[in-house]
Amino acid sequence: MTTRYAPPSMYRSREGVGVWEHRGKVAAVGVGHSPTERRWDERPETSVGAWSIMALRNAIADAGITPDQVDGLVIVPETTTGAFWPEDKALPQDVIEAFVQTNDPLDGIAKLSVDWLLKNMPELTNINYSLYAPVCMSNALNVAAQVVGDGLAHTVLVLKAWHNLQGRYYQGGQNAQDAIGGTSAMRSLWGAPACYGTALQFAEYCHKYNKNHDMMTPFIINSRRNGLMFPEGYWAQHRPEELTDEDYQLARWIAKPANLFDNDIPIMCAASYLFTTAERAKDMKQKPVYILNHADSDAVPRGLTPTLDEVEAECALTGRKIYEGAGITAADLSFENMYDGFTQFHQFHIEGLGYRGIGFGDALDFYQTDISIEGSNPVSPSGGNIGSGRSRFWMHTDSIQQLQGRAGGRQITGVDAEIGVSGGPMPLGGNYTVWSATPD
Repeated sequence: MTTRYAPPSMYRSREGVGVWEHRGKVAAVGVGHSPTERRWDERPETSVGAWSIMALRNAIADAGITPDQVDGLVIVPETTTGAFWPEDKALPQDVIEAFVQTNDPLDGIAKLSVDWLLKNMPELTNINYSLYAPVCMSNALNVAAQVVGDGLAHTVLVLKAWHNLQGRYYQGGQNAQDAIGGTSAMRSLWGAPACYGTALQFAEYCHKYNKNHDMMTPFIINSRRNGLMFPEGYWAQHRPEELTDEDYQLARWIAKPANLFDNDIPIMCAASYLFTTAERAKDMKQKPVYILNHADSDAVPRGLTPTLDEVEAECALTGRKIYEGAGITAADLSFENMYDGFTQFHQFHIEGLGYRGIGFGDALDFYQTDISIEGSNPVSPSGGNIGSGRSRFWMHTDSIQQLQGRAGGRQITGVDAEIGVSGGPMPLGGNYTVWSATPD
């Protein structure tokens, strides 16, 4: 089977296109996760390939169907943003030989392909449609929703996995070469950390609206609290450590005004979801969660780093596209699960949404109110990447589970879980999904 990347026509990138034609006709049912680890220990059974297989099988079992009922796959082939196999390091032959291989020895170790998964999951006997989505689960969810809605496949597994090798993140790949090409040369030459662009925007935000870094504290504490109630997450599994105000406010700067806890922690993990038609979902094991819309941001900044004005304009546009396609307003949201890998752009996302009536410049004051799962204004009930480690999919799992009523200790109680939104990563360049407990 030849698998290509999803074409631009599958994404809803423009304003003014109306309600999504498949609104309420596509449902998420099954959720599957692997364990998490900080770094790979180089055993076959903990490789990114093995954990991807585990997550896919768990999603199938969670939906209560048999593997032969699945006819589509949408996966993200990239399994890192900054941990690359060192060119001078020997390939792990024992890991390679533990699986049925493709012609790429790093398949299942530092990347994934549909071909590799099908070779190692012989139970998937009826896959007749597959697509790749770039980088993030948020992107893959948009693609999978459109695949099911368009009738290209009726029962689709969606997969995103992460590997994290020994050593420092972002030190390999292009950054290990003698020369860096393109615009990356200007961004990377001086060794700026990944969060520096967001830190610049946040500094401008604080100056514009007379805010300060310490006002982020309630959001950070809330995120870690929620993450510790996410049993699949890194902090819950390995380091069940609560954060205090002092922990956050006294942490070392990474790119001032972004400190250590404003950055997520790279980990290893995999997650999968099972999407199907609303009609088929009725007969599956879990309560269906209906997709009302998916939206895409594909804006390109004028310079190397987006300005605050560009960020705010794009987040406002994204919010309008989200609501227009779903046929809802901000008042219909029960909760928001927008991305937070760098904490300081979470408020850009929710201000663009107009969540609970806030506008640009209001979010840090909003954080000083009750944003807990017990209150009427739940913010990031998943805990996000800050609460569970770098995956970019906790917010999606939580949104599904909140609407199914099986989020466990994270279940929101201050409002009824009826409609939620999740997505990211960046304010300029992200994908978003609107979830509902009902198809209407």
